[in-house]
Amino acid sequence: MARSGKRVAALSLSCHRPRTRTIQYCEVLASPIDITDYWMPRIRGARLQLSMTYFPNTDTDLQAGLAQLLVADPRLQPIAEKAGTFGLRRREPGLPGLCSIVCGQQLSTASAAAIRGRLFAAFDPFDHDTVRRARVDKLKRLGLSAAKIKSIREIGKAVAERRIDLTAVGNMDADQAHAALIALHGIGPWTADIYLLFCLGHADAFPSGDLAVQESARIAFALRKRPDAKALLRMAEAWRPWRGVAAHLLWAYYHAVKKREVVPVQPNGQPTKAAIKSATKGKKKNG
Repeated sequence: MARSGKRVAALSLSCHRPRTRTIQYCEVLASPIDITDYWMPRIRGARLQLSMTYFPNTDTDLQAGLAQLLVADPRLQPIAEKAGTFGLRRREPGLPGLCSIVCGQQLSTASAAAIRGRLFAAFDPFDHDTVRRARVDKLKRLGLSAAKIKSIREIGKAVAERRIDLTAVGNMDADQAHAALIALHGIGPWTADIYLLFCLGHADAFPSGDLAVQESARIAFALRKRPDAKALLRMAEAWRPWRGVAAHLLWAYYHAVKKREVVPVQPNGQPTKAAIKSATKGKKKNG
């Protein structure tokens, strides 16, 4: 069997106080896991907790995840039928990927691409040492704001000091990885989730603050108003561990319904319908 998508599992076995065993393993696979295929400890009085992380690496992996998602929540079936076939979106991982998202915050797609191009051309290789030592005036000339300059340099510093590993963070549970990323200066919830989903391919990362995902959920579930990030997170609990696949589905559904291209849209203050419309045609918001 061809093997492509990666899965990471953490099993925590807790016996009556005070013993706890944690077993972690990584494996490559093409199809979703069935935990019953694996050895299950049988210890009297023990409780087994399982957290599973998937990393779809191909469109086939994504469709396999979608099949599992539809089993978990059959309400999504008509949404998937309307959305049609959609592909996996991936970006470069690590420092370049995260800094690219920071560069694009609250900018049009074209403007973000231009700044990223200038940034990567100016610093070759683009790594944590060159970034944290970069002169502020040079970064300003590339088109970066003072806030983004501080964010990029602080991220480089955190990587250099080994306070975070921007690749290994993806092996964490989605909530833990999210918390580790937002601890970095300049990284908010939306940026953290977009990085986990697009750069690391974390199948359970869910950008609940994304305006396009919120609007898509409103239309798909016939809600009276667009759900905010907290409400959407509660709705998405039923979609674990495939919340990232659900995000891809909702973006595809929005595209199918609105008949226009859509990209992730970062929240900014109190968003309006006009803000979403402008982000999904012509100059699209990026981040």
